[in-house]
Amino acid sequence: MTSARAMAKLVLMGALSISTVAGMAQAAPANATEEGAAAAQKTGAELPAITIATAHRQKVEARVSVTGSMVARKEVMVNANVSGYEITAIEVEVGDSVKAGDVLARLSSATLTALLAQAEAEFQRAEAGVSQSESQLASSQASLTQAVQTLERTQSLRRSGNAPQATLDQAIAAEASARAAVASANDGIGVARAALAQATAAREVARLNLGYATIAAPVDGVVVQRSAELGAISGAGTQALFTLIANSEVEFAGEVVETALSQLEPGQPVELTVAGIGQIEGALRLVPASVDMATRLGAVRVSLEADPRLRTGLFASGWIVTAKRDSVTAPVTAVLADDSGERVQIVKGDEIEARPVKAGLIWQGQREILEGVAEGEDVVARAGAFFRTGDRIRPVRAEAKATPAAEAKTETEAKAGTGE
Repeated sequence: MTSARAMAKLVLMGALSISTVAGMAQAAPANATEEGAAAAQKTGAELPAITIATAHRQKVEARVSVTGSMVARKEVMVNANVSGYEITAIEVEVGDSVKAGDVLARLSSATLTALLAQAEAEFQRAEAGVSQSESQLASSQASLTQAVQTLERTQSLRRSGNAPQATLDQAIAAEASARAAVASANDGIGVARAALAQATAAREVARLNLGYATIAAPVDGVVVQRSAELGAISGAGTQALFTLIANSEVEFAGEVVETALSQLEPGQPVELTVAGIGQIEGALRLVPASVDMATRLGAVRVSLEADPRLRTGLFASGWIVTAKRDSVTAPVTAVLADDSGERVQIVKGDEIEARPVKAGLIWQGQREILEGVAEGEDVVARAGAFFRTGDRIRPVRAEAKATPAAEAKTETEAKAGTGE
């Protein structure tokens, strides 16, 4: 009995051992699979999280900064053309719009009217002098004709012996005297006509001076300055009586740094912000012909559309648009530049490809990519020199971008992971 029980106990213990070993054998592969999966998951989590952006097409511009003031495109100074006469009336004020020929002011005209009357009288006298000289000439020519005929008859009689020598001498002297009288009469006409021309000019001057007593606008425009005062004497000062802006045209006069002058061409669009008005647009009219040696700036002129709000002297600043294109762009920080050239880091899946590019304009945080990147390709938004082609990353879209501190941390981790 005792042997039988011992044998049964041994059999039971053997069965339990076999069962335990089998259970352990089955559990071992499951544990190994779980550990492998955990290790793989851990490897994916440790890839550096890098913000990426998609290259897209947009409008880009090149601009040159400009500052300055509003000025008259063409300023017209109006002065008195006669001096020494009192200003008796002022017909306009600063800000008035005028047409060519409109009266601005009037001078005392009494003296000028009298001078014109005197000139008229001198003219009439000169005319009479010419008529008198012409009559004198006609009389002298008639006397000459008669003297010539008398001389011819006397010479005929003398040849026939019917007239004494004294009579012939008398006829010769009379003919010479008549010829001299004609010459004198001709000279007299020349003098009379010269006097008439002088009188005519004097009369015209007197008429002009009388007309100058009325000071008129020479062009259409707006009055921007007036120094004329009632009772003042014309020509007493050096300042113009009135200053007009011809055709009311106001334009922008600005200054541009010398390094940007080579980019400027007439006709380029200009965007300005004017003090108290806001944004307006214009076109570059004049480019600098020279550069100020002290400030290193060049002067430009910008033509503007007519705007009643514009006033000379207003400050303005803005941009001259020197280029405008539709191009593929990427963030400015996506482009690396060194001695080997410019490049971006393209992201394909979770791998990086360093690719050389030809970059262009910078516009609103974006860099124009002229060659090397196609629209729709993903790039590292903030490229780093520590990345190499083939490096693996965990891409994070720009929209899901972490805080700057977190992004700096991930980039630091990425740098540490590459051993740089």
